[in-house]
Amino acid sequence: MSRFFEYNNIQVQYESTGKGPAIVLLHGFLENLGMWEFLIPQISKKNKVISIDLLGHGKTGNLGYVHTMEDHAKLIRELLKSLNIRKATLIGHSMGGYIALAFADLYPKNTKGFCLLNSTAFADSSAKKVSRERAIKAVKENHKTFIRVSIPMLFSKHNRRHLKKQINEVTSEALKTSKQGIIASLEGMKIREERIELLQNETFKKMLILGINDTVLDIRIHKNQVKNTTTKFIELRDGHMSHIETTNDVVNILSTFC
Repeated sequence: MSRFFEYNNIQVQYESTGKGPAIVLLHGFLENLGMWEFLIPQISKKNKVISIDLLGHGKTGNLGYVHTMEDHAKLIRELLKSLNIRKATLIGHSMGGYIALAFADLYPKNTKGFCLLNSTAFADSSAKKVSRERAIKAVKENHKTFIRVSIPMLFSKHNRRHLKKQINEVTSEALKTSKQGIIASLEGMKIREERIELLQNETFKKMLILGINDTVLDIRIHKNQVKNTTTKFIELRDGHMSHIETTNDVVNILSTFC
């Protein structure tokens, strides 16, 4: 059941299901807490699972014109405090992974572990920052067109044909995101810090999952961040939307991780 938590004069939507160790699910850019419906029934059997509409997404309001990864992390910490949860494991898809890293960096004593699903601890490269700037310009011109063009490109090329229904569903949910929320997230991702050292921290249980055909994160580059670390690395066969493209694999992997 959806609930609301007040934070810095905005309403934050979240859901809490099950009992046991706390698992926090963090959706990606242009997504909302509904993306985790495929996973919650399985992992909530033995865990308390909290999913959140992140800043400027779903039914959660905007804090400003830039939502840093630290802004999201502070929100999560306050929500967990309100629920009397001292320590949690975080699972983040794409942008949600960046936020999980920011949380682990700011609140190591409150972090049991994290899983980066189609995400990275690297900061944006110079080329990626230029791409973010182009995206911001496109959003300002017409954010709905930006969404309709962007969503299919997150899927591997062959799945753009096979998963048309799912792509339309993801697009429909993404279109609910406000223009301000989209821009604030792009600005925040553009300036995020590199947090490779967290992948070497043996205090945390850590996992990185990447897609071989991910058009957003080149696996040849991003798998190097876990080289010589204790982070478990798993590669899946498809694109950036592993939770849709390889659902059963992701459920099995994350159930084991939890």
